[in-house]
Amino acid sequence: MIKLGDNMLVNFNEMLKKAKENHYAVPHLNINNLEWTKYILEECQELDVPVILGVSEGAAKYMGGFEAITGMVRGLIKDLNISIPVCLHVDHGQSFETCKKAIDAGFTSVMIDASKLELDENVRITKEVVDYAHERGVSVEAEVGHIGGTEDNITSSATNATVEECLTIYKETGIDALAPALGSVHGFYKGEPNLDFERMEIINKELSIPLVLHGGSGIPDDKIKKAIACGISKINVNTELQYAWSEAVRKFLQEDNKSYDPRKVIGSGEQALKDKVREKVVLFATKK
Repeated sequence: MIKLGDNMLVNFNEMLKKAKENHYAVPHLNINNLEWTKYILEECQELDVPVILGVSEGAAKYMGGFEAITGMVRGLIKDLNISIPVCLHVDHGQSFETCKKAIDAGFTSVMIDASKLELDENVRITKEVVDYAHERGVSVEAEVGHIGGTEDNITSSATNATVEECLTIYKETGIDALAPALGSVHGFYKGEPNLDFERMEIINKELSIPLVLHGGSGIPDDKIKKAIACGISKINVNTELQYAWSEAVRKFLQEDNKSYDPRKVIGSGEQALKDKVREKVVLFATKK
């Protein structure tokens, strides 16, 4: 844990352990600016549920860097009197150096994504991150297989994880959570998502750590519920938040084309984003 003022930022271990034991999922909600962070914290505080604030490398660069983001989150937690568990997490860190920089800046959790590499190299890099992170009380998520789709303007194809790959990276690295690629994609789906629930359930039984579902946007509610029943304890959502917010802002600007105050423009999407956060928390059956 890292103390921030009178509040705490925490790693995700305790919140995901409870989720795994009690068959619900914790929302991982990507942040893109100060306003989004504020809206998400306020809504999760109102709902009295834990939240994982996800920051991609692209979003970190956009917002000024990991130090700036830690300071922003620290200030919001204090000024808004946030008392729920909040985890600040790197989403799809591409290298040890990225994860180290975030950890040194005060992030309490990182995802090292070396899934594009051969398994032995994925294991080596992941173990390096785990060793550095665990010495500092930071949780680590890894990925095997490859989750397709588009994220941070990078498009890639999907390759599903095998049970053997999951067992290997789990046993050889000491990771705290695993995102096995099992049919989900980043961005919106073209057609019906085809998740491998059978393999998901087997992996959940073989591994004692929580499983993560990336590409949570656009998956039908019944499949989300089935994924949670099969062992998913953390679900990442970004695209649906972006879409809900942008639609509300677009409508506002169409109806009021004379507005120029950025606070009013950005703020016009606040309720739509909060409504989407609430919808996901209810769907995931998240508890504190």
